[in-house]
Amino acid sequence: MLKRMTTRFFLAAAASVALACSTKSDDGVDSTAAAGPPPVPGTSDGPAMPPATANAEMQAVLDTLGGLGGKPIESLSPGEARKQPTPTNAVMAVLKAQGKSTAPDPAVGSTDRNISVDGRSLPVRIYTPKAGTGPFPVVVYYHGGGWVIGSKEVYDGGARGIAKSANAVVVSVDYRLGPENKFPAAHDDAYAAYQWAIKNAASIKGDPNKVAVAGESAGGNLAVATAMTAKQKGTKLPAAIIAVYPVAGGDTVSASYTENANAKPLNRAMVPWFVKHYFADPSQTQDPRINLVAADLSGLPPTTIINAQIDPLRSDGEELAEKLRAAGVAVEQRTFAGVNHEFFGMGAVLNEAREAQTMAGNALKNAFGAVRTGAATPASGNMGANTPGAPAGAPGRSMSPPARDSTAMKR
Repeated sequence: MLKRMTTRFFLAAAASVALACSTKSDDGVDSTAAAGPPPVPGTSDGPAMPPATANAEMQAVLDTLGGLGGKPIESLSPGEARKQPTPTNAVMAVLKAQGKSTAPDPAVGSTDRNISVDGRSLPVRIYTPKAGTGPFPVVVYYHGGGWVIGSKEVYDGGARGIAKSANAVVVSVDYRLGPENKFPAAHDDAYAAYQWAIKNAASIKGDPNKVAVAGESAGGNLAVATAMTAKQKGTKLPAAIIAVYPVAGGDTVSASYTENANAKPLNRAMVPWFVKHYFADPSQTQDPRINLVAADLSGLPPTTIINAQIDPLRSDGEELAEKLRAAGVAVEQRTFAGVNHEFFGMGAVLNEAREAQTMAGNALKNAFGAVRTGAATPASGNMGANTPGAPAGAPGRSMSPPARDSTAMKR
């Protein structure tokens, strides 16, 4: 059964292997350009192509990460895996080698605390913009790591970047992890944290009428699943969803899985390890909260999906965008060329991360504005369905060439 799952479903579920974002983030280049540039090789609709080459900035992080002495997490226990070097560590090392500051961005403050949900305590990190007095919109953010590893510390870069780019309070949640807490523990915590944010927004300088969800990898799945649960329960829907290289269901022999079977920091060999440790039985991966592409997606809020070209999960995000669009949901999706899984939080050293964070921030600002105006549209207007056979650069699934920006994003 597990073998079947490896060849059929779970996208490196967490691929996020605690390999995650950088502890910095900020500034960005407007990435709302519509489609156009070069198509991404081997999209979910086409055959696999040879692995793409990482750009120079991305490769510097990968080389540094490789030099930190980490071991394949599939050979480790969860406790050992949680102690492995992460992409965040690599970004910090790159910054130091470049003689740049590793200090947090002064535009965003952060506080660690615990919140009480459903009779249990969850650690969170709350990010607050220093400009203005609020109330600010609120984004509940879920880190990656396959629901087994990862933390708010490892994924600080992505959460902090969203706080600045969206000018919003961000609540980054340390949800329960497997194998200590099996499915659906992380999903239950994600929804409970979202409900906490609505009820307690005013106490954190937030606006309870403007609450969105966001996440990376396994956390991207949690963001979509939380919105689905809210719809099912008839509670207030998030204003928007930001899903960064989400686990969405699909196929581990898809084009992107085949091309990137040996990619870093996420590869196909990690999949059964994540499945074993989060699920009591592999059949649970067919639950609609996991296998999103087979779920009822109608009625969900505007959704922005961000993917990396060199990532087994690329096809997942592209397919999810198509399924959402078919269900009548406003969708914007972009695959960023020359970068790998976990790139989103690397704004301190990676131009594409700054672009992606700006894209997410623009989408959130647009959705929060629509709470007043009653009319939501994607930040760049890329919400139309793709023409059959169209390249990945077509509207709604675009990949624009990187616009260079030397502004380092800080924490």
